[in-house]
Amino acid sequence: MLTVEASPDGTTLTFKPVGRFDGKIYQEFQDAYQRSAEPTSHYMVDFGRIDYIDSSGLGMLLKLRERAGGSKTRVHLANCSSEIKKILRIANFHSLFTVA
Repeated sequence: MLTVEASPDGTTLTFKPVGRFDGKIYQEFQDAYQRSAEPTSHYMVDFGRIDYIDSSGLGMLLKLRERAGGSKTRVHLANCSSEIKKILRIANFHSLFTVA
């Protein structure tokens, strides 16, 4: 399950996945960020209700970053559990994303 919220000013698009961030949510996640007419200046993925991420989930984050314009925009990974942070750190994602 995934919900998407745009900020009132339209500059931030927030994704709120639930459960597992893996290949089963790939198409839904990709459709969600591609539906926006053009990339916003800030993307956020709220991991507050995620208990698992695998390599396909990491790949989805990289594709989102690419869609966002790479280093030209911010992609923030919020509310990450200690286990998710550990996986992101091992994958060196803290150098590509803001992780909190």
